[in-house]
This record gives sequence, structure tokens and C-alpha cells, in this order.
Amino acid sequence: MTAEAVSIDLPLGEPGNRSAGEFAAGSVGTATHCPYCGLQCAMNISGNGAADAVVTPRQFPTNRGGLCQKGWTAADVLRNPNRLTAPLVRRNGVLTPTTWEDALDVVASGFARARSEYGADAVGIFGGGGLTNEKAYQLGKFARVALGTSNIDYNGRFCMSSAAAAGIKSFGLDRGLPFPLADLGSAECIVILGGNIAETMPPMVGHLMTAARAGGLVVADPRRTATVERAVADGGVHLQLSPGTDLPLALGLTHIAVTEGYADLDYVADRTNGFDDFWRAAAQWWPERTERVTGVPVSALRRTVAMLAGARAAGKGAYVLTARGAEQHSSGTDTVSAVIGLSLVLGLCGREGSGYGCITGQGNGQGGREHGQKADQLPGYRKITDPAARAHVAEVWGIDPDDLPGPGKSAYELLESLGQPGGPKMLMVHGANLAVSAPRAGHVVERLESLEMLVVNDFLLSETAQLADVVLPVLQWAEEEGTMTSLEGRVLRRRQAVPVPDGPRSELEVLSELAVRLGQPAHRFKTDPREVFDELRAASAGGAADYTGITYERLDDDEALHWPCPEIGHPGTPRIFLDRFATDDGRAKFIAVDYRGPTEPANAQYPLVCTTGRVLTHYQSGAQTRYVKDLADAAGPMFVEVNTDTAERLGVADGQQVRVTSRRGTMTAAARCVESLRPDTVFLPFHYAGDQRANLLTNPELDPTSRMPEFKACAVRLEPLELPARSVGETQRSGARPVAGETQRSGARPIVGEVP
Repeated sequence: MTAEAVSIDLPLGEPGNRSAGEFAAGSVGTATHCPYCGLQCAMNISGNGAADAVVTPRQFPTNRGGLCQKGWTAADVLRNPNRLTAPLVRRNGVLTPTTWEDALDVVASGFARARSEYGADAVGIFGGGGLTNEKAYQLGKFARVALGTSNIDYNGRFCMSSAAAAGIKSFGLDRGLPFPLADLGSAECIVILGGNIAETMPPMVGHLMTAARAGGLVVADPRRTATVERAVADGGVHLQLSPGTDLPLALGLTHIAVTEGYADLDYVADRTNGFDDFWRAAAQWWPERTERVTGVPVSALRRTVAMLAGARAAGKGAYVLTARGAEQHSSGTDTVSAVIGLSLVLGLCGREGSGYGCITGQGNGQGGREHGQKADQLPGYRKITDPAARAHVAEVWGIDPDDLPGPGKSAYELLESLGQPGGPKMLMVHGANLAVSAPRAGHVVERLESLEMLVVNDFLLSETAQLADVVLPVLQWAEEEGTMTSLEGRVLRRRQAVPVPDGPRSELEVLSELAVRLGQPAHRFKTDPREVFDELRAASAGGAADYTGITYERLDDDEALHWPCPEIGHPGTPRIFLDRFATDDGRAKFIAVDYRGPTEPANAQYPLVCTTGRVLTHYQSGAQTRYVKDLADAAGPMFVEVNTDTAERLGVADGQQVRVTSRRGTMTAAARCVESLRPDTVFLPFHYAGDQRANLLTNPELDPTSRMPEFKACAVRLEPLELPARSVGETQRSGARPVAGETQRSGARPIVGEVP
């Protein structure tokens, strides 16, 4: 069948046809939470369905009645005319609509064949940090029970893994913020390393305003971002460091704290271990050496320490926060360990009114890593290598502990192994757009194309779905029930607010159908989110992330339940570590670290350091936001930010198309000349597709502990092009296979679902 013959039937139309009477909740308004970042802003959705759904903010401790532009336009994604509403199976090279029964049979028979021919690890699962807790839990169970594979990981490995690993080393537990976000609101000093809150989480800025107005907001970033502007407007500090030097920055600040009398030595003696070894490393980072390596003036270093220590001593609140800029490096775990060490030296951690925390990026970045879709974990944040953990979870699942596989490959290592000897021959993807978001993206596309079968669950034809052999249309955020866990460890109810359109199915249903086809009893893989959550509670009982006392009924009455919550009636734990840390002896641990630097420093051939990040109106790979016209128009086309003097030296004019090249690939963008950017640095947003993918350049070098790739520093060169500017929608999606309805011609091809 030709593409033209099926294009008219491609199921990308209206999002359902149920009446208001069939779904009354949509007409009166439903309380739920934003589908985007880990802030999980509270909102109401009113209307009769997706076509007229309207989002309004509601009061909640995190967003306090505010929304960013992404939140305000969240309903637009629900009525995207390119919505997938029937499964697609690739036949004769073209994705073709089919029935659910056929699609699931194709997937199940393929998985069974791969397991029979190559073993259980021949099938891999790749999850996402945006999945509900129920789906993340069920995905891990499906992989390990229905498939028996160890090869499961998720895109949160690219987000929070370094901070999580460091937190477990020092505190015995990982929770992004071990205190409520609202606690920041009274602090007079807040230091942020590698986070542009004003663009990535705008409603959170309100919690920084006390510190900002006191001149106590400090931001470490190579760029003069909107968050930096907010800090310096009232006399705060911009630590404009070179990309990849956050670790020596933290050690240098620690050196000043100790040698200039700011350390809380009583706290160190009473509540910590390992200071002497940590200090041997920090002692080598005297202020002048720190300035030479990081580029941050000694005066700014001293002022930062004095403000942190002064606010803590006066009881006015002092916090240190890290985000992706500090963490997405091959030394990211050590960097966060150094930042935690600074926080411990100053006596901030485990005290009300001060602390260290990590700003979680993805919507369920916290919950997504707690319940089993990570390669080395079981539900409740249990280690899969722990015999007691295996026994507990196996009992809940009704299987023999010996039947559980061991730890699998981390995210990038899993992608690198696809189609290779000993690696998976088939992969199923949930909630991730790997063709855009993975490091060394061009190579990852090649690995995806080498598979015998790629299955993608999505509601739009993302760049990764375009490569698939089977695409399964699933529900969106406002069409499903479930729970999410915010950056502060607060478990929230996601409520169905619009009717489910005809065609798409819940991923819980998809996993159940596949499990039954693979020989599992139907009762083992439940499809009702509430029942799955109850099972999750049992599986998490006694674990680090204990949800036992959290129920849908309690969440409906009180959206303030933070884990751990070990029993019904327990109030939850908004502030952990106040009495003791989660280590064996209750004391926090200093971790001795030293500086290695980025694995790919600039040289004569690649003289600039490229760092990546986000812009205000886009989210992650842009798979949702690039299809919202207001957001795409506000963001504009892809750009590369470059220092004005550097651009002049290279013969590049503002707005001119340029080629940016690393050792792994080349991409194109319009130059945006900025006086305030470091002259040795360029910045790329990572939301764009095709030959404008920032991740065509990025370095997959991995942190030895967290297995986090080094997204935030790679060596590049920049060259001018004499080409007209291209819009986001005109970008050819490199590597995409033919799609039903697509025009078959050479050159750039319009893809179904592409931004016009």
C-alpha cells in the first residue's frame, strides 16, 4: 500500500466525541496538576472536553496561584489536531494504521521471538520521568516479570541521577528537596548552582524573592540568565564560572568557610563523619587557585560564603541548591558531593530554615526513580541487589525472588548496546523522545534503526515514534488518573479532567494486554490506577521511599503528604533529616572528591566550550511544546548564543546561520550575539529537532557512579553559513523513516504532525 493510499485515514483527528453528560467533571472543573516540570503547579481544568478545555491556576504551596506560559497553554496539547488515535505498524516500510489487536499481537510475538532466540535480555524497556507513579511502577514490574529482562532504564538517568547518587552517599537517602519548597520563601540567602529558575520554573521565583530583595540571591552560571538578572537587580551575586568547574567552585567556597572562620565546627563534630578526608581535598583550593580555574573573582567567592554563613548564624535562612548545570557532567556526582560538603561545613543540612536541595526537572523526576524503572532499583527505592528487597517485592508480585533479574545497563549504555552482540534486539519506549534528547543523538538514531523492532508509546508522532516499527497511541496527562511526586517529595493526585478520546489506551492497559499475551495471568497486571497504586504502596512498604500510608482518599482530602509515610494516619514527612540522617549511624558523611575537569577541554580545532539548557516556553525535547503555536512563536527558531566579541572574531553577524561542530556531529542555528556570555562558551537550547538538535554534539562520557552523560560541556567550533534562516517547522528530521501520509520525494520531507 502506498503512502498516498492511506494518508486520508491516518488517525490524527479530533480528540474524542463524548458529550458533557458523559463526562460531567470536565464541565464543572477538575483539580489537577500541570503536565510539565517537577514543580507540579496546581490548576483547574474546566470545559466539556479537550476542544474547549480551559486551564486556570489554583492556590497551592508551590505555585501560589501562578502558572508559567507552558502551564497556561497546557490544554492546547490536548486538542492537537495531530493526535494519534489508532496504532501504527510499519508495513512495506511505511507506518500504517491498524487495530489494537493486530498491533499488540505484532509486539507480543516479536518480544516472544526475541526472548526465544536470544534470551530474556534481548528485549529492552526505556521509561520516562514524566510517567505517573503507577505507570513507572508497572513498567518496572512488566520488564522484570513478564519479560524477565534486566534491560530497563529511563530518561531520568539524564536528569537527576548525579544528585541522587551524591545524596545517597552523604545522607543515605535521595529526595530532591528534603524540605518543603515554601521554606525557601523566608530565606535571606539562597545559592543556586547551574539552575535558571526564572525560565525553567517561573512560579518558583516567588520563593526566592526574600533572598533576592535582601541581596542574598547567588547564581552560578556561565550565562547571564534571567535568574542571574533577578539576582543582581537587588545586589546579589553572579558567579560566572567556566562550564564544568562547579566542583572546584564548591571546594574553593569550602576553603574560605574553613580558613576564614565561617565553619560550624560544633555541627561538623556532632552530626557528620569524614570531614578530615574531605578537607584534605578542599584545602588545596585556595581562593586564588579557584579564581584561576573557574574564572570567578575571589571577592565574589568571599562574599558568597559570608552571606551564607551570616544568614545561617542569624537564623534568617540559608540554602544551597543544585540543578542540571552542575550535575550533567562526567564528574556530576563528585560535584554534588562537594556542594553537600560545603553545606555540611556551614551547618545547613538537617536544620529547619536551612539546607541543601536539588531542583528536580521532569514532572515526575522524583517519583519516577523511586518505583522500579531504573536499572538498579525496585519499588520503594530499594536496591535490586539487596536480597531482602528482592524477597519483599517478589512476595508482593507473587513470584520467586530468584526469578527476578539483576541490575541492567544504565540509559546511555542501554542505547549504545541496541542491536549489538549481547544487546537488546527489540526496545519499547515510554515517555521519552530519544532521537532528540539522548547525547550523541545521531549515533543513538543509528542504534534505534539497527533494532529488529522498535515500539514507541506516545500520543504524538515524535521524532522517535517516526523511527518505530509499532506506535501505540496512549493517553495524555488530563485523560488519566494517577499520582505524581513533586520535587519536594510531595505525592499529588493527577485527575482525569477531559474525556478519553476514541482510540488511545492507558499504558496500564497496554502493559496488561502484552503481559497476558506473554503468558502472565491477567490479575498480575492490573489496569485500574487506584489498584496499581495500592500494590505500589505494599511494594514500597519499609523501603526508603515508603508510600504505605498514602492513599487516593487521603490525597483527595489533603495534597500535603510527603514521603516517607509509613502508615495510615501518619502525617507524612515534609522535612527529613531534622533528627538524624538516613545513614546507619544517623550522621551525614563528607565524601572526599577532587577535580578532573570536563573530559573534552577546548583546543585549537575545537576552541569553544558548548553548554546546553532550556528556554522559557519549551520543555525537554519539545515534543509537546513545539506543537503549541503560542509557545513555538514565543521561543522562535533554534539559536546559538555566542559572545559578541567571539562572534566578531569568527566573522559571524547577529542572526546569521552558523554551523556548530563537535567531534560527534554538526548542527545549524542562528547566531544570537550576547555581550554578557563568557567569550570561551556557546549555549544551545536542546528542544529542537532534525539538524538543529543540540544533542548531535553532546558528549556521552559517563559519570562513573551515576552514569550521567556529560551534557553540559563539550568542545566545539563555530563557523558562519551563507544560508537563509529556517523556522523550527522547516527542519528535516534526520534519520526518520517514511510515515504514512508523508510526501515521498527527495530532500526535506513534511512529516505528519510537524509544526507548520
